[in-house]
This record gives sequence, structure tokens and C-alpha cells, in this order.
Amino acid sequence: MAAFEYQALDATGRNRKGVIEADSARQARTLLRDQGLVPTQVDVTSSQAVKSPQKFAFQRHLGHLDRVLFTRQLATLVGSGLPIESALAAVAEQADKQRVKGLIMAIRSKVLEGYSLAVSLSDHGGSFTALYRATVAAGEQSGFLDKVLENLADYEERQFSATRNVEMAMIYPIVLLLMAVLIISGLMVYIVPDMVNVIVDTGQELPWFTVALIAITSFMASYWWLLILLAAGLVALSRWLLAKPALRLRWDRLKFDIPLVQRITRSANASRYTNTLSILTRSGVPLVEAMHIAGGVVSNQWLQRALGEATQRVSEGISLHHSLAGIGQMPPMLLHMVAAGEQSGTLDSMLGRVADFQQDEVERVVSALVKLFEPLMLLLMGGVVLFIVMAILLPMLSMNQLV
Repeated sequence: MAAFEYQALDATGRNRKGVIEADSARQARTLLRDQGLVPTQVDVTSSQAVKSPQKFAFQRHLGHLDRVLFTRQLATLVGSGLPIESALAAVAEQADKQRVKGLIMAIRSKVLEGYSLAVSLSDHGGSFTALYRATVAAGEQSGFLDKVLENLADYEERQFSATRNVEMAMIYPIVLLLMAVLIISGLMVYIVPDMVNVIVDTGQELPWFTVALIAITSFMASYWWLLILLAAGLVALSRWLLAKPALRLRWDRLKFDIPLVQRITRSANASRYTNTLSILTRSGVPLVEAMHIAGGVVSNQWLQRALGEATQRVSEGISLHHSLAGIGQMPPMLLHMVAAGEQSGTLDSMLGRVADFQQDEVERVVSALVKLFEPLMLLLMGGVVLFIVMAILLPMLSMNQLV
């Protein structure tokens, strides 16, 4: 049985959309007619349709918030004793977005065909990461899917909250920067040239900063399009260079040598790695397999390669603490807590604690940078405006003295 998205007309002629389960598109149309609807469009929304080359461009992925809601609702329903197919149907019914409902019904159709939930999720890799699928698979194998889903829901909520906090903190500085650029560009292109022309017409000798201001405004007025192309070209060049594996690897390694960037890079990647490792080990995934999956979650390519080597050392019998210490870029607190967790047999809980600490550290550093950026931006904007005012005011004062 597959899931089909449909559009149909009801008895009053209104257009209705929804998702229906059927063995074929013909049966789906028959079921719609039995409900008093006239189908106008019926498209399969099963995993086979998503994977087809023709519909590759129209793959529908769950957003982070949608995935958080899906996981929490599914965990609650499965924990209440509902069969997985009934829980998925209830979650789909709760979904407000048509694309989310269609994706969940496609997963349910796969489950009804006899596949496990983890396998059904694997057809939607853009919505569910390897961490997510491995955790669900571990829960199904151990028979504690409800508890595993609860842990996974907590993890997704923490990740979403941390990402949203950083994004919210960056809104004001970005808006301030854009406003500063717009105001200064408006002054330089529309207001300053007219005032400068008045000064030039007097024929007096101009100060060097007034000459510089005239040159800058003339260039911006004539070649503003060149500046935009140059900025776009620099962005494209940077992306092209970072797309090369060797250059990306060197850049990611360099991040650990830049003082402030080092702290953010180390804490952010350590938090993501330990958080993933914690939830996988807590769900019953073997340590080596959990390390392999968690290493793929890390965004820094150099650290990802180093973690792969650490995983190999653990598979050879070396402790996790010594394997991570061999990388040389893991926070000392992480190493101490991992060592304590291995000795006490509470590695999963220790990993969870250190992940929370490292995430808090990232948020503290980012908040401090944001608060520092605001006065610096105001000083920079004030300095530019002061330069413009002085470049115009001094020649005008000289004109008054001549009079």
C-alpha cells in the first residue's frame, strides 16, 4: 500500500487537498469518488516516487522544527502503547503542512509493507540523518523504541534551541550592519556629490580628505555595479576554493590555530560529537559504530579525519579517552569527563553532560562577540560619518572666512 497526494473537487465545487492510502492510483481515485469527491490530480508520495530521477528536484525534506515536532509526537504516542503504524497515522493527521503529512504517510506506507521504521526513514535521508536512523534502529532492535525516541526528541529539541539562540543573537548585528551600509552608501551616492560640487565650484584649494571623498564618491557613483560584481566574485571564488578537498582540509586545520576561532570551532564540534555519541551509546549502539556515525556529524573535515583515526584506535582496543587525547584538539574537560565515565561505567551520561557544557560555552562566546560587535559597528559607522562631515565642513568654513 502506498500514499497518494490528491486534489479533488467536493460537492460544492471547492478544491480539496489531502493524502490517501491505496494500492494504486486507480484505487485512490475510486476511494475519493466513494467519498463524494471528484479527483483532479493524484500523485504517489511513496519512497519510490521520491527516489525517482524525474522527481529528484522536488524532494520534500522536513525542516528542523518539523522534525522536532514529529519526533516528540511519535515518542509520546509510541510510549502510550500505540502500534507504530497507528502512531504515524496520528502524527500525520496532526501535521498542518501538506508536504509534512505526505512524507509521514509515505513512511507509514513503507512500515505497512513490513519494513522497520529505521529502513522506512532511510528513504528520506534529507529529512533524517544517519544519527537519527541509527538511533531508531537501535531502539527497534533492543525493544525500547519508546525510550529511545524520548532521548532522540530531547536531543532534537536541544539542537533546535541552541541553533535558534545563535540565530536570534545574530539578527540585530546583521540588521545594524545592513542599515549602516545602506545609510553610508546613500550619503556617498546621492547627497555628498551635490555638496562637493558646491565646494569645487568655489575654486579654493581642498584638504586631502575632501579630495579623497570626491574620488570615492565619483568611483561609487560610476562603478557601483563593479563593486557588487567584485563582492559576488569573491564569494564565488571562496566557495570554489573551499570545495577542493585539499584546500578545505588545510582551512579546517587552520581554524584550530586562530585564537578566537579556535575556541568556537573546538567547542562547537566537541558538543556535536559528544552529544551524538551520548545518544547513540545510551540507545545501545556499540561504541565503535557510534563513533563512526558521530564522526560524520562533525562539520570540520580535518577533525572528522582525526576522529576516524581515533575510531580505528578504539576498535584496536585502546580506550576512548586516550584515543581522543591523541587528536590534540579536544577540550581538556571533555577528556577528563570521558576518562571518569569509562572508569565509573557511566560514559553515556558523562558524554551528555560535557555536550551540554560545550554547547553553553559556544553560546557564551557567540553572545560575547555579538555584544562586542554592536559598539564596534556604531564606532565604525560614526567614524565614516565624521569623515564625511569633516571633508565637507572644513572647506565651507574656509569659504566663510574668505567672505
